[in-house]
Amino acid sequence: MSNIQEQIDQERENARAVCSTEGANSAECAAAWDAVEEVQAEAAHQRQKHPQQTYFQQYCDANPDADECRMYDD
Repeated sequence: MSNIQEQIDQERENARAVCSTEGANSAECAAAWDAVEEVQAEAAHQRQKHPQQTYFQQYCDANPDADECRMYDD
């Protein structure tokens, strides 16, 4: 995931550079920020695909017989 964060940071720097040279209202500036948004959307998509487990969930996966992790039927 850090790789995609680095890519987001790189695209942001590029967008700022383009906007400072071409102007904030230029088509190039808009396109550069669109590229940032696309990478951010991909990062969000990857997070949804692989949600992170909480520490408690990790603990229960490693220790399914622990009292805290037992599931009871009603």
